[in-house]
Amino acid sequence: MPTRVCCCCSALRPRYKRLVDNIFPEDPKDGLVKADMEKLTFYAVSAPEKLDRIGSYLAERLSRDVVRHRTGYVLIAMEALDQLLMACHSQSIKPFVESFLHMVAKLLESGEPKLQVLGTNSFVKFANIEEDTPSYHRRYDFFVSRFSAMCHSYHSDPEIRTEIRIAGIRGIQGVVRKTVNDELRATIWEPQHMDKIVPSLLFNMQKIEEADSRIGPPPSPSAADKEENPAVLAENCFRELLGRASFGNMNNAVRPVFAHLDHHKLWDPNEFAVHCFKIIMYSIQAQYSHHVIQEILGHLDACKKDSPRVRAGIIQVLLEAVAIAAKGSIGPTVLEVFNTLLKHLRFSVELEANDLQAGSTGNANVDTSSKDSDEKMVQNAVIQTIGFFGSNLPDYQRSEIMMFIMGKVPVFGTSTHTLDISQLGDLGTRRIQIMLLRSLLMVTSGYKAKTIVTALPGSFLDPLLSPSLMEDYELRQLVLEVMHNLMDRHDNRAKLRGIRIIPDVADLKIKREKICRQDTSFMKKNGQQLYRHIYLGCKEEDNVHKNYELLYTSLALITIELANEEVVIDLIRLAIALQDSAIINEDNLPMFHRCGIMALVAAYLNFVSQMIAVPAFCQHVSKVIEIRTMEAPYFLPEHIFRDKCMLPKSLEKHDKNLYFLTNKIAESLGGSGYSVERLSVPYVPQVTDEDRLSRRKSIVDTVSIQVDILPNSIPSDDVVSNTEEITFEALKKAIDTSGMEEQEKEKRRLVIEKFQKAPFEEIAAQCESKANLLHDRLAQILELTIRPPPSPSGTLTITSGHAQYQSVPVYEMKFPDLCVY
Repeated sequence: MPTRVCCCCSALRPRYKRLVDNIFPEDPKDGLVKADMEKLTFYAVSAPEKLDRIGSYLAERLSRDVVRHRTGYVLIAMEALDQLLMACHSQSIKPFVESFLHMVAKLLESGEPKLQVLGTNSFVKFANIEEDTPSYHRRYDFFVSRFSAMCHSYHSDPEIRTEIRIAGIRGIQGVVRKTVNDELRATIWEPQHMDKIVPSLLFNMQKIEEADSRIGPPPSPSAADKEENPAVLAENCFRELLGRASFGNMNNAVRPVFAHLDHHKLWDPNEFAVHCFKIIMYSIQAQYSHHVIQEILGHLDACKKDSPRVRAGIIQVLLEAVAIAAKGSIGPTVLEVFNTLLKHLRFSVELEANDLQAGSTGNANVDTSSKDSDEKMVQNAVIQTIGFFGSNLPDYQRSEIMMFIMGKVPVFGTSTHTLDISQLGDLGTRRIQIMLLRSLLMVTSGYKAKTIVTALPGSFLDPLLSPSLMEDYELRQLVLEVMHNLMDRHDNRAKLRGIRIIPDVADLKIKREKICRQDTSFMKKNGQQLYRHIYLGCKEEDNVHKNYELLYTSLALITIELANEEVVIDLIRLAIALQDSAIINEDNLPMFHRCGIMALVAAYLNFVSQMIAVPAFCQHVSKVIEIRTMEAPYFLPEHIFRDKCMLPKSLEKHDKNLYFLTNKIAESLGGSGYSVERLSVPYVPQVTDEDRLSRRKSIVDTVSIQVDILPNSIPSDDVVSNTEEITFEALKKAIDTSGMEEQEKEKRRLVIEKFQKAPFEEIAAQCESKANLLHDRLAQILELTIRPPPSPSGTLTITSGHAQYQSVPVYEMKFPDLCVY
């Protein structure tokens, strides 16, 4: 019961005190005296300069009642304060607010949950008031600390515990609303405050039973859930906090999330971590997304020595963040994301290789199999993130990322890659090659370029095809699949899936367009390179069914996307050369691989014959396939690639009707207007440095011309075999120099005149044609190796098989027929 004073003393007291005393009834159960409260409010509005005195007096009474545990009078005092606060909006309210906050602090410090909730409710009402001018000197450090502590309440009564936690969350929400609107007062974003606010909200958010794992934004909570469920209320407050974050304080709001997840070991399993970062990415402004991604990358670097499951959890969180950020602007972090991920991919492969090595030597004290599987989980997470991120980038950025990843792929014998593989060894290097190519495969998925030059520029094609010569069937498969992603611009690959004899190609409804000039130029420049890699890829001893299927798809896609009449002839020459290599078997391939090549050739010639629709060609192919079906089914893909297929003992005794014949193909195509002169020239792939880099044996072993510059060489007296029909006299006649001067002058004059007057397209086409003819003639029988002369005097030694021809001074030889202008 409040202290009463006599009438004389009462008359001498200040009016504001008398008005304040009158609002308190004798029995606190009667509640606030409304009539006297209206008088006090009118007085406060009429004389705002008295507000600070009213507030101080009310605070004095409330402090005394709190100490004496007079809860009823405390409730009345707070109700009066709330009404005065809501009624007065002048500049004179500032001193009154200080008294009000002092009283709220007194309630929060009390140990009674009811008073703590009462003080929180009053603070929330105050937080919703928009003041005319900000108060820069006012700080809320105490309220941040106290509300955060209430969020972690462990009261024995579950209902009271929930009530206190809800009050703490609502108090934090009030502090946020009161402070973040003013850009000049950013104390709430300081790390010491964010380190209390964010973990308190996350602690309550953990109580959500099921975290939403969808890509879309999590559903907004209903109003009822906000009031009753601490988890939902905390999530709503967390969203509001992040939504108000600006460029300068974004990192301060995100970093405590990592600390909370680390402290509570929430990266494995990482459902809650994923849920948190989905909320972050959908709550912040889109232009700040790259800040969050940078923070995740930085934390991934900081945790590189943690367990594989923790690293995999962080990478999966990055994937979810990237999935949301890729839909908008992600700023300058594209290459940083890929560089960091590839660095961790290399690190994971290195750890895996070290564990395997330790396990093989018997020095491992732990089970390495589980660690290996965990590292594979990290690697798969990296690849999935790279692929998803890359596939959502614009085409111009995706091209850069393709080049970036390709530059990381290590190739034996070269130092062009930029990835450190010094600690990996052969097994680790192979593993990193596979991982990088799998990443590249995912990045190129869905990529549609208008021209093939854009998708496969020379700077990308050359390093891409290098692994296709590796002695590893999985690497070759990945390279072919990457090429298919880039080459298939009309989504025909699914229709070609499975190597088979297609009865009617028209039923596939192949989509294609007229070959543009850029694609034609691409094939003139890079066609031989593509043919070479397909040819050599078919002759690998470790090929499996999938390799032949992908090689068949490569031939079919080149036919659909890039083939004009000239390319079609080259592809048929390639197919016939593959058939001949399987029959002759210079590489000593197993019978299954020889039959597999024959089946691939049959499937492709059946496809290309129907694509160009030349009846005589289709008839020849169909007849051979029909005969094979009856007499040699192991030459057809439907039979040879089954689990059990009877293989022949040899191919030399087979009837020629089982083979596709060059003369009949040339006859059928020539009758339809095709230029078939080149069909008579067998296809032989060119020899390049890639054979050496890929540890491959020489592919041309029959006839070679070796140019050795040897000082004081002595002519050989060995007997020359005539089986090659190449004699020294014949070669001497071919290089006769009589009359060459006049011919050279005339030839040069004609060349200069042609380059001055002829159209550029005609000049380019003629030079290309001559170069290709010369290449085919030489590659058929020759392999040139030229070594630098140790002295001005030297000789040319010509060998064929085991025969050696007479040496001739090299500087006296000229080759007029081999000049190409």
